Amino acid sequence: MSSTMTMPVRVPDDLGERYARLAKQTGRTRSYYINEALAESIDRLEYEYGIMKQVEDYRAGRLSTYSLDEVEQSLGLGN
Repeated sequence: MSSTMTMPVRVPDDLGERYARLAKQTGRTRSYYINEALAESIDRLEYEYGIMKQVEDYRAGRLSTYSLDEVEQSLGLGN
């Protein structure tokens, strides 16, 4: 059995009611559907915030960059 962590989360009333209604209609728990939604979105969120961090690093001069000519030369694709 996998371990779990309890996390207090505040959600808007309408969203909480939708999860409660879905749970009642399907016989599953609200926690089940909330966990499904969290698991489905975490990859996208990590990816998007990772890109935003790289943009910040680039703008701050903390990211090494290479010109197209340098990349082509290192790959042996030059003329």
